[in-house]
Amino acid sequence: MSGATAPEIEGVRVVRRAALAATAVDVLEADGYLLGTPANLGYMSGALKHFFDQVYYPCLDGTRGRPFGYYVHGGSDTTGAVRGIESVTTGLGWQRAAPAVNATGEPGKADLEACWELGATLAAGLMDD
Repeated sequence: MSGATAPEIEGVRVVRRAALAATAVDVLEADGYLLGTPANLGYMSGALKHFFDQVYYPCLDGTRGRPFGYYVHGGSDTTGAVRGIESVTTGLGWQRAAPAVNATGEPGKADLEACWELGATLAAGLMDD
């Protein structure tokens, strides 16, 4: 996410919210979304699932077409978490702004760089012209 606050990014205000603290109002007020989750027991975290449960219907019509990105980290498999996020965001009509970052095992330098790039790409797409 630190890429979203890089010095080159201008005119973009980054607001961080933990999944359990984020509300439908937060989602409606944002121009884009960067999601992150561990893969727990073959699925996205309970906190991210709860977030989606709380915001899905209140935000369904008001956020279509907005850009998003996400990263998932799991010990050995992230397939279920990725499938869940893709399913929900497709239903919301959000548009992926950059390739997802999918890391397994101990995160390495390349994984961290990919996360930085994800944040920077999403934020750059939101910059004022």
